[in-house]
Amino acid sequence: MNFGQVITAMVTPFDNNENIDFYAVEKLVNYLIENGSDGLVIAGTTGESPTLTNDEKIALFKHVVTVSKGRAKIIAGTGSNNTKASIELTEQAEKTGVDAIMLVTPYYNKPSQEGIYQHFSTIANATHLPIMLYNVPGRTSVHVEADTINRLSNIENIVSVKEASGNLDQMTTIISNTPDNFTLYCGDDSLTLPAIAIGANGIVSVSSHIIGNQMQKMIQHFRNGDVTTSAKLHQKLLPIMKAMFAQSSPAPVKSALNMLGVTVGDVRLPIQGLTKMEWDKLEQQLTASGILK
Repeated sequence: MNFGQVITAMVTPFDNNENIDFYAVEKLVNYLIENGSDGLVIAGTTGESPTLTNDEKIALFKHVVTVSKGRAKIIAGTGSNNTKASIELTEQAEKTGVDAIMLVTPYYNKPSQEGIYQHFSTIANATHLPIMLYNVPGRTSVHVEADTINRLSNIENIVSVKEASGNLDQMTTIISNTPDNFTLYCGDDSLTLPAIAIGANGIVSVSSHIIGNQMQKMIQHFRNGDVTTSAKLHQKLLPIMKAMFAQSSPAPVKSALNMLGVTVGDVRLPIQGLTKMEWDKLEQQLTASGILK
């Protein structure tokens, strides 16, 4: 299933009391759609999902669906390391009007490949929504092997994967062996162009909060055969992408948005905001890159 080229894993704006700032959510959704985002992942890792309650997640899903008005695909993060809990949240999300759900690999439990298959397939059987799998071994300590993803791709409503292993060989194997209508999205900003070159549909990105239009142009130049211009854009954008992960995400990207006047507040513990030194360094990077005037 095609969700577009650039999907933003959206941050969750908080007010000064660390409550969700729904006014800021509305502003952010409109900003992202107007600046290169074809789709939005809500309450994913970048949205600080581990610190959000289920009630907060459902309220977010409803609000973003209302604000987006069909202008972008809305993908709800409903995965966890508890299969039954994931099903319950998915069933609630289905009633909010989201377009799809994202299911992260079960973290902490360290399941076998068969356990991973059974987890995802059990949730898939409990919903009619399209599903994007999310393989991110750096955060979950569990790697979903290509063979497991290929097997899962045969389930009708498992339609895509966000592959954040950083392994281009794995991506190639998945693209080669899954059905033609199954899509792969890169989950590492800095690998966007290489992943597109081997057949990825697009990127689920953090950096697109601030360089979404530029990422769209980079991809489009490549698809149009202008590889040189695409490569030059990649070289220009890479330092910005790296800066977004210089500290624990989403602290850098939230800081960058605040610098740009897109107010999203701070992060919730256990993530910490940037120090004065880190803030200044990021500000200098964005200024040098021409992002911050």
